[in-house]
Amino acid sequence: MQAVVYHGPGDRRLENVPDPRIEDPNDVIVRVSMSTICGTDLHILRGDVPTIRPGTVLGHEGVGVVEEAGAAVRRVRKGDRVIVPALSACGVCKSCKRQMAFFCENGGGWQVGHLANGLQAQYARVPLADTSLHVVPEGLEDVDVLFLTDSIPTGYECGIETGRLRPGETLAVVGAGPVGLSAVVTSRLHGPRLVISIDPDENRLKVARQLGADHVINPSRQDAREEILRLTDGGVDLAVEAVGVPETFDLCVALIRGGGRVASLGVHGQPTTLHLEELWSKIVTITTQTLDGHSIPMLLDLIRRGKLQPRALATHAFTLERAMEAYDVFGAAATNKAIKVTIAA
Repeated sequence: MQAVVYHGPGDRRLENVPDPRIEDPNDVIVRVSMSTICGTDLHILRGDVPTIRPGTVLGHEGVGVVEEAGAAVRRVRKGDRVIVPALSACGVCKSCKRQMAFFCENGGGWQVGHLANGLQAQYARVPLADTSLHVVPEGLEDVDVLFLTDSIPTGYECGIETGRLRPGETLAVVGAGPVGLSAVVTSRLHGPRLVISIDPDENRLKVARQLGADHVINPSRQDAREEILRLTDGGVDLAVEAVGVPETFDLCVALIRGGGRVASLGVHGQPTTLHLEELWSKIVTITTQTLDGHSIPMLLDLIRRGKLQPRALATHAFTLERAMEAYDVFGAAATNKAIKVTIAA
């Protein structure tokens, strides 16, 4: 089969590899119909994820059809169309019960596209199928549900939910990439009074407005702190940091009111200074969180009912044969006005 294979930092190739096979009774084989590229895949290619081995098929976000099921699989069956989330979960260990599937103690966590071959391929082996996969309702297309694999639940769980956004509060989301935009679109589920998106990319700010932002701020043209003070009473209740660099974290801290909250979900690759000499008297809360995926069934039902429409995140479509081009486009997202790319297998 064809697959996108990691061969070390900066080295990705579309090549023929052996078809996957059942290795555990809880596995299924999925015929992938659509996958996408995550910013984490770019981190892998920069050499930022040393735990991934050369020769691994990339991709941890996909939709497909179950082709074969292991002997212990009961909930899904051959022919089911399924969402394959970024994380696998056993559902019964201490970590899974605490909604921390990233730390699953029974072979779950970030397996697909990391410790095991991934979804940017024609077929993929998925572990812990019964407690990890989600069946796609009739009437929904792949692109309607593709981003439930990672971006949408990450923005919601790690930003909106962990940040404890409440009805009538004010929210600023710093960073309008896929996860930041996901925080914008899912914030409406909690009834905020005001949603503000902050990003230096005008195209992304345009998409943020489409997805529900009341105001947008381009920090290369406006003083974000001044604008926030003009729009709010002393700062926002919650600032979601969705970039992962010291500058955006510092900005979030500067944007919140006394007693406000910062939810940091950007992938930080550098140390960030925490100015406790200024923050101790501001009574702030700073949270970090990794994706769990517990919100996927609820978000899926909202999409089915037409109350959540995230497909605007898909800006570029490719086939698997053009996967290298898809990486080039996504790797230069600002130049190409790309939010998320789709890869149809």
